[in-house]
Amino acid sequence: MAELSSEAREILSKKAFASVATINEDGSPQVTTVWIDADDEHVIFNTAKGRLKANNLTRDPRVSVAVPDPDNPYNQLKVQGSAEISDEGADEHIDAMAKKYLGQDSYPFRQPGEERIIVRIRPTAVAGA
Repeated sequence: MAELSSEAREILSKKAFASVATINEDGSPQVTTVWIDADDEHVIFNTAKGRLKANNLTRDPRVSVAVPDPDNPYNQLKVQGSAEISDEGADEHIDAMAKKYLGQDSYPFRQPGEERIIVRIRPTAVAGA
């Protein structure tokens, strides 16, 4: 397992947007922009069950993430790894992300019946930052 440096965790703590690449069923790449977070070991994002990236990661947990530093977009963090998916704490996490990115206490785009999940990426390779 690769480790996130303090510089990498600093970028992930900012209001930075990440491009997350997953693998479609036919083997083609699929890229989505997401809000990003981290703990000491993982790169983290939140999504909803049934979305393409969630379905792709359930089938094939390999994932790549690119995160440009919002203060210097030439400084980019790149992480490859394996996704671990959980619904535990996902609603609280999306509310924390809404606070970080929108300044709102709760996620305003929640849809009726939507089930949130947290994706934790265990890095196998880290470059940049």
